[in-house]
Amino acid sequence: MLRVKNLNVFYGGIHALKGVSIDVEKGKIVSIIGSNGAGKSTLINSICGIVKYKDGDILYKNEKLPKQAHKIVKSGICQVPEGRIIFANLTVTENLQMGAFLRNDKQGIQKDMKRVFELFPRLEERETQIAGTLSGGEQQMLAMGRGLMSNPDLILLDEPSLGLAPLLINTIFDIILEIKEMGKTILLVEQNAFKALSISDTAYVLEQGTITAQGDAKILIKDEKIQEAYLGKKKVEIK
Repeated sequence: MLRVKNLNVFYGGIHALKGVSIDVEKGKIVSIIGSNGAGKSTLINSICGIVKYKDGDILYKNEKLPKQAHKIVKSGICQVPEGRIIFANLTVTENLQMGAFLRNDKQGIQKDMKRVFELFPRLEERETQIAGTLSGGEQQMLAMGRGLMSNPDLILLDEPSLGLAPLLINTIFDIILEIKEMGKTILLVEQNAFKALSISDTAYVLEQGTITAQGDAKILIKDEKIQEAYLGKKKVEIK
């Protein structure tokens, strides 16, 4: 569904992504794991048209992806950004409606709103509440629900567990699996490597702008070097 080929991104003189290539198959969960500053969010933002890349190609459904963010959303890709970035002064329902701003199929929008409330019952309980007064976990649910309201085929999740309590993290990852069961394809950027690998089909390790490992997530989670670097053992360099 998505193919990133030899992507290079610079911030001034800093080479943030160095020839990064990834493939995302339809109906799969693909994870990008790595430490802070590895380039994970830069990769996501490059796909979404927020960060401009110097060279390389991004193909979506075998066609070159447009570089304008609104055209990317219209093509069937949505991003659930790091830090949630909800509209704090709008209600829960208004935030969800904003997710559907490029749509004009009223019945489809109503159907998706109902589905979002089924996935996130807490949001339905707070549908008239101002979003800025929600808890961190509820705001993450709202950000995910808002993304689903664009009716995407591919969802880019950027650090969905950031700042959440362990119990809520488990809830969010359970919901990610439910979203996959809806037929959605997911590209997941996540610092919680164990949780990410445990639900993913394939995964990539990004270190200082370079892919250093890739493959079946069930194999990577058992890899000794990855365990030492990301799963709580003594950190070693991945070569």
